[in-house]
Amino acid sequence: MNTATPRTDDLLAAETTMGAVTLHVGDLAAMSAYYREAIALTELPDLGAPDRVVLGRGRTPVVVLRHTPGLPATSRHQAGLFHTAVLFDTEEALAAAVVHAARHPLSRFVGNADHRVSRAFYFTDPEDNGIELYWDRPRDTWQRSGGRVAMGTDWFDPQAWLQQHLDESALAGASGQGAQVGHVHLQVGDIPTAQRFYVDTLGFEVMADLPGALFVAAGGYHHHLAVNTWNSAGAGPRAASLGLGQVALTVPGQDDVDALRDRLRHARVPVRDDGRTLRFDDPWNTLVEVSVG
Repeated sequence: MNTATPRTDDLLAAETTMGAVTLHVGDLAAMSAYYREAIALTELPDLGAPDRVVLGRGRTPVVVLRHTPGLPATSRHQAGLFHTAVLFDTEEALAAAVVHAARHPLSRFVGNADHRVSRAFYFTDPEDNGIELYWDRPRDTWQRSGGRVAMGTDWFDPQAWLQQHLDESALAGASGQGAQVGHVHLQVGDIPTAQRFYVDTLGFEVMADLPGALFVAAGGYHHHLAVNTWNSAGAGPRAASLGLGQVALTVPGQDDVDALRDRLRHARVPVRDDGRTLRFDDPWNTLVEVSVG
């Protein structure tokens, strides 16, 4: 992989963050109820529409559910969403969300891991979209080497952790605690193509890599975006289906949008541009939106 140091003006701003993930869903009522009850999100009605429900914490959207009946179900072997990762402010808030998700009859618990920079729990929603619920350790505790962040996948006892961190007041008020999309993990057809697009063109920096996976970020975060080929090696551009509809990034200023527009045009990536928001497809037809926060 290319390890040359990129120029500063070729990088996304350090303050770049992830926005709400849009999902195409077949059953809008059931999926809305799931994200309210299992993930303890709150509907934001002023951002919704007759065919769209937006849910989040406070005024921060986390997921947009767009009713798109008639589309085929997503496949585990196509490009698209691996999981949406919801970041919680505290371990107590994470514990409350995990208990809500684990108690819901339509949740499927996939596992948990200590990633050394974070603690994470994994679930699958009723339409087979992956969800990660996680909390970050303080940045000054992350181990770094050569511009990379040391991450791993270490087991920890989920029951013991929940007993230590579950707070009844946090559980009762789970929907009022802070949370946001911390990162998005995608399935792609191959890693070199993903690196050329998300690093060389968009301006993320490589933070870690594993066999079949790449983790990229802005501003030294452990990762805003991950891509893997664990289930999808060789996948081509995805046809319309349920599941992932759009990945959103927020940048701090108009200059950042303008610089990215130039990089995309230089790379000959077709862009839909209204002046403040750029919309374009990655090599697997995943729609990406970049706008000013």
